[in-house]
Amino acid sequence: MEANAYIRKINYYETDKMGITHHSNYVRFMEEARIDYLDRIGMSYRKWEEDGIASPVIGIECEYKRPTTFGDELRIQVAIVEYQRLRLSVSYTMINTKTEEIVCIGKSHHCFVNTAGRPIALSKQYPEYDALLKLHLTENN
Repeated sequence: MEANAYIRKINYYETDKMGITHHSNYVRFMEEARIDYLDRIGMSYRKWEEDGIASPVIGIECEYKRPTTFGDELRIQVAIVEYQRLRLSVSYTMINTKTEEIVCIGKSHHCFVNTAGRPIALSKQYPEYDALLKLHLTENN
């Protein structure tokens, strides 16, 4: 398994009347995969929040390629594809582990704010996080 992959099994309750995974769940899968990935590279959301940083989603892109159903397993490949002092973009490629077909491609866009909701530049206020993001951006490009 790739170091940046997250494995997610489709639950019955995530399917719709037609028996396929409801489209809204893919955004949740992206969040799960992103949080897992950031934890593994030493940037846990919990630690960010303790340090007074929030990273709200400011945009989502999601392109559905093939349906999935109850019991299918997804391998979600995560990559930091853009990082600037105030913004972060993360990409997701979701692959059905049974068929190895891409089922969904997505991207999430985030900004960084403090507890008052004001934008913050990680490079100035949190250089350790800035360095980690730059390191992992470089690895993926």
